[in-house]
Amino acid sequence: MSNQYKQDTQYARDGYLIDLAERLQARGLPADRVEATVTDLAAHLDESGAEDAESEFGPADEFAAQLVPGTGVRAPGAADEPGEPDDAGETVETWRWIADTYVDEELLNRFGDEGWEVERVDAIGRFVSHRDLAQPQRWEYRRELITRGREGLDERLAPDGWEACGTWVVYAWFKRPRAASLGPAARLESPPPAPERSRFFSRKFSVLLAVLALAVAVAGVSVALDDGEASSGYGFVVGLLAGGGAVVGAAWALQMWRGRRP
Repeated sequence: MSNQYKQDTQYARDGYLIDLAERLQARGLPADRVEATVTDLAAHLDESGAEDAESEFGPADEFAAQLVPGTGVRAPGAADEPGEPDDAGETVETWRWIADTYVDEELLNRFGDEGWEVERVDAIGRFVSHRDLAQPQRWEYRRELITRGREGLDERLAPDGWEACGTWVVYAWFKRPRAASLGPAARLESPPPAPERSRFFSRKFSVLLAVLALAVAVAGVSVALDDGEASSGYGFVVGLLAGGGAVVGAAWALQMWRGRRP
């Protein structure tokens, strides 16, 4: 292989990435995300030994559309029910669903592989997701614990293409398009229908709730037997339930406050 050929190949590759970067910026992707994405793609080309970026990723305009579908802005008036287009006739469907922490990350990646992109987590802990049926693409997710705050977390994950997509009490979720690693293979030709369910609770979570309920009942009976009055046990159980409700209410209020912060 001649040096001139190598130079021409390098120029073509860099020219492709420059063109892609300009297209990503034009579609509304922040400059830091553009830089991180192009850097990852260049590293992928180096590691794979691919000499033709366009053959690896496809035409720059189509690849940019996969990385930032619909200019990254959800069409106005999108429908709230899965499987239905929005009022303007756009093929964007919305789906809200909830899962416990035993299965949420697994399900996020399963549904992300079906083209569902999480926009945010709402006040009651549901994942508000949408999917562009015209140009569906695969997404991947990760969950982080933020009990000590999330200072520096976004900056630490951003170079790898992770973008925050929601928080709930002590957890934060991040997303990134799989196109950066899969290339054209991240595009979905025929996405499956939206799931009919919207609640996904694991067996472990159900067992945990049952154990907690049994513990509360046993504690109430124990207090009643010690005092010799059933009302004591009843009052104890009511107090525990009220305390638990207060914790849930505080968590909900915290999430509402976070969601309204500028």
